[in-house]
Amino acid sequence: MDKILVHGGHSLNGSVRISGSKNSALPILAATLLTREPCTISNVPDLSDIHYMLQILSHLGAQVERASGVVRVEAEKIKTVAPYDIVRKMRASVCVLGPLLGREKEATVSLPGGCVIGDRPIDLHLKGFEALGAVSRIEHGNVKVFAGTLRGTTVNLRGKQGPTVLGTDNVIMAAVLAEGTTIIESAAAEPEVVDLANFLNKMGAKIEGAGSRRIVIEGVKELHGAEHTVIPDRIEAGTFLVAGAMMGGEVTLRRVTHEHLGSVIDAVRLAGYEVETSAGSIRVRGNGAPKPLQLTTEPYPGFPTDMQAQMCALLAQTNGISVISETIFPQRYMHVSELKRMGADISLDGHTAIIKGVEKLSGAPVMASDLRASAALVLAGLRAEGVTEVNRVYHIDRGYESIDEKLNQLGARIERVKA
Repeated sequence: MDKILVHGGHSLNGSVRISGSKNSALPILAATLLTREPCTISNVPDLSDIHYMLQILSHLGAQVERASGVVRVEAEKIKTVAPYDIVRKMRASVCVLGPLLGREKEATVSLPGGCVIGDRPIDLHLKGFEALGAVSRIEHGNVKVFAGTLRGTTVNLRGKQGPTVLGTDNVIMAAVLAEGTTIIESAAAEPEVVDLANFLNKMGAKIEGAGSRRIVIEGVKELHGAEHTVIPDRIEAGTFLVAGAMMGGEVTLRRVTHEHLGSVIDAVRLAGYEVETSAGSIRVRGNGAPKPLQLTTEPYPGFPTDMQAQMCALLAQTNGISVISETIFPQRYMHVSELKRMGADISLDGHTAIIKGVEKLSGAPVMASDLRASAALVLAGLRAEGVTEVNRVYHIDRGYESIDEKLNQLGARIERVKA
């Protein structure tokens, strides 16, 4: 198992290329199961979660080829059972339920694993499937769904913390081959949902309204193969935006869609940093006198929960008192205790973090608990005095392509060593 050693105090300058979106690539790869014809997906990031998804597709019978960010999938004949030993490491594996149900009218998938950031049930996924006419049950740790026929319907996917992104993806993929018209109310509006819908439309689906709270899907009899390029990863971009703000210098993000980062760019600007956007790039400049913030995580286009931990790292050394309220995953604060080991002054009041800026952080051994928490600890280590030892970096490898190498190219000093 690897660990990362971050030597603090090195400013960042230069440009960095943003990889393809993990949260787009995973459901898009799953959607290739909806057709017997080959599909080619480009700009697929080199991540452990992607490796797991390709293993699942192969187990289900698809022929998978991968080279230099391009994945070709041909699922002429497929199985409908994905067992625990291949889905346990990644929650997004649940998104094969929709395409398997849509194409084969049945699926059995083990309840998945992933990050420990609080309860993330799949009840809304099942609600959508059942509205289409499927029957679902959970037995021996497996989710089983099956239907004689799927028929279009109207279903509301709003949950207690807002719309469900993977649930929206799953219901869309099940509905594209259903009879009649399906209307999803309170749909997730994230760019990753739009990216999936664009791919499915290239395959011959008829989907309108993706990116809004109301998506209309007219079922078709079959889908064909297609080629598609995955959108840039807005969370990776946001992470490097925060890193550039903390440690700039001047950092430019290349191959990025700044329209997908509006709330993050606004937050960084409100904190006193200079951010410039242009077609395909974002530039951020450091500031010696940043300002405290009040932030609340919200469904897109609000401030993303996946950027909450990184902002905690930024605000930990910002003069004054900042407040972050986490409304999507209220328990998503496991990074706080680790930041406090580095000298941060953060207290929790329910789902709210109260951050009193300190003059400096000091390097310490810390433990990554989830994907975004691990990124926050690396960012904090960039500013800390001495060396920060980040353990369990397999979390960060789930969602960041070569983050240590990219930061080193900007001037950081990071080592990856065997634990």
